[in-house]
Amino acid sequence: MSEPVVSTIEKALSINLDPLHYGTIVEIGAGQEVARWFFQAGAAAGTIAKSMSAYDMVFSDEIYGASPDKRYVSRSRLERMLEREYELTVERVADHRSEDSRYFAFANTVAAQSYNKRSECHGWLGIKLQTKPQSAPDEIILHVRMLDDTNLEQQEAIGILGVNLIHGAYNYADDPKKLINHLKDNIKWGRIEIDLIEFNGPNFDHIDNSLMALELVHASLVRAVLFSPDGKVVIPSDALYKHRILAMRGKFETVEQRDIDRFTHAKARFEKRDPGISKGIISLAEMSMSSLANEEGVDVNTFLSRVNQLCEAGYHVLISELYRYFRVRQFLARYTAEEVALVSGARGVKDIFQEENYEGLAGGVLEGLGQTFTDKTIAYIYPVDNKSQLRISSLPVSDSMRPLVSYLHDNGQIELVKDF
Repeated sequence: MSEPVVSTIEKALSINLDPLHYGTIVEIGAGQEVARWFFQAGAAAGTIAKSMSAYDMVFSDEIYGASPDKRYVSRSRLERMLEREYELTVERVADHRSEDSRYFAFANTVAAQSYNKRSECHGWLGIKLQTKPQSAPDEIILHVRMLDDTNLEQQEAIGILGVNLIHGAYNYADDPKKLINHLKDNIKWGRIEIDLIEFNGPNFDHIDNSLMALELVHASLVRAVLFSPDGKVVIPSDALYKHRILAMRGKFETVEQRDIDRFTHAKARFEKRDPGISKGIISLAEMSMSSLANEEGVDVNTFLSRVNQLCEAGYHVLISELYRYFRVRQFLARYTAEEVALVSGARGVKDIFQEENYEGLAGGVLEGLGQTFTDKTIAYIYPVDNKSQLRISSLPVSDSMRPLVSYLHDNGQIELVKDF
């Protein structure tokens, strides 16, 4: 039986009433939304040493130092804020408070919806805190995408998320999975996505941040997380922007030479389509958690093992909760307007052209295929082995779907690879 969700105001009040929690809240970009909850709850003087918003860039630079890249909504800016504010808190009040105090600095830097334009709404949130009295500080960092339509709604969501993070850091530091699940308390699904979380510090050194990234997907806090070839979680908007993407989905129980050969061959074909594009092609292996779910649920350790194998083979890896192909294509379209190539074996074609996979769409299979095969999408279909000959008539699709396959083939959006 699941435990009842504690309201945001109750969480803020519980922190305020604990005489040992004390620190600073600094926010840039969406108002004093986190601090506001603590002031509304009452007894905030017991928790907040200072709250501040340094919106002016010159002021921000004077306080935290100038960013070489001039980006104010960035991880580097967040880390400067946390480091500076934590040091100031301890320096100014530690001599006047109980030795059992546990100090913290919370910060966020956010690009919320502007009044005059619609752009990517995202932000970085973090907390630097003592999980034990007089211990070296630990740190939790999040990257969040805000999906609400209005600035006011986004501010509200950031405020609730910030309270959840502070409350979770103090109450669930020894159970990071529980902390992650409580980040979504009092926030309706679809308002935010958290595509990165990291736990750093002496009391978190046992935590595998790659595993925590998979827990974000498992907890439905994000549709997918992306790993770079060095095995680190990266922000899709940073890694994929303006790149062409060569994507293959599968279960990847082992990284077989056949898969590597297909990737290599498809990449060579894809490069020839437009060799003048300055940014390179990203080879992306995608796995859906839904494909490995069973009666016991999902074993994220199984996914992590496969992620490590694919990263070692030199691929970016996307772990998603996306069951259908067109959802994968929609996800990639968020981050790049360049061409996307799908790599599939003949058997994988069945999933793309299976009518049941498009139930619930107003336009049914035609809508789903239209979203999969946009004008910047091509699919390379490979035979089961090098000796097999591919023909449209031999593909494992229903007879009613075969004319659609023929249309996409004649239109140059499906290529049957015969010289592999």
